[in-house]
Amino acid sequence: MDHGPHPRDLRCFVSVARNGGFSRAAAELGMSQPAVSQAISRLERGLGVRLFGRTSREVRLSSAGKALLPHAESVLDALTALTTEAARLTIPEIPAIRLAYAPLVGVLAARVARRLARRTPPIAVELTPLGRRAATAALERGEASAAILGSPFPLRMTTGTRFHVTVGHLAVPAGDPLAARGPLRPAHLARHKILMPRERPPGGMWERLAARLRGPHQHHVVADEIDDFAAALDLVAAGAGLLPVPHLLISSIRRPDITFVPFDADDLRLTFGLTWPPDQTSPELMALVRSTQETLWTR
Repeated sequence: MDHGPHPRDLRCFVSVARNGGFSRAAAELGMSQPAVSQAISRLERGLGVRLFGRTSREVRLSSAGKALLPHAESVLDALTALTTEAARLTIPEIPAIRLAYAPLVGVLAARVARRLARRTPPIAVELTPLGRRAATAALERGEASAAILGSPFPLRMTTGTRFHVTVGHLAVPAGDPLAARGPLRPAHLARHKILMPRERPPGGMWERLAARLRGPHQHHVVADEIDDFAAALDLVAAGAGLLPVPHLLISSIRRPDITFVPFDADDLRLTFGLTWPPDQTSPELMALVRSTQETLWTR
């Protein structure tokens, strides 16, 4: 049975054509020159055509060789792709977790992902920044394995590893008279617009802040929720209002058009937690829970 040309002979054909000679092809392939010549002769007999015109000075492709060279290259490319894919399939797949996270806690999410990647066996983590509503929807649709969410937490999900982020500064436009003052209190903000979300769950940071801003304050509602504090700073710089911000933000962002002023409003804080569907518990998910706890303990 004729099984067709051997891949080794095809490699010799392509190498001789590319290098314009047997000696250079032999050096490239790590073979002897006679072995390369034998491979070309064997291939020519099998195909029934002359692939090269030989003289004492040079080796040139024949018309048949020119026509067959692209096909030989395609066969070798396909063989390379075959062996590469086969090698990939022999490597066990690394279990993956799809973790959604509030943009404010991106540093924590990245540290958790690195910790899981270094464990044995490693666990890959696909990170996706999402607001609370979008993250909850992703959990419900099965598009996320878990999420680091801000409160209030979805009742139909399991939430653990809760932690607090202190809100102790106010973002004001650079050059605003408030930027030169010392620690601010709610009473200092009379007649100033304060950026607020429309949704202020009972007991949450925004509801407590709104209750403390008594007097002629103007609550400038900018969205249903404020999940991305960094993006909201653009509104502050544009003069749309002032924004209470967590320490996590001011430690990672520097903007010449924004000044962060200490703000004392009696222990304002945001609460976050790791949330996941109760019926989706797995060893990888439990490893995520432990890694998040360990990361919080060592931060």
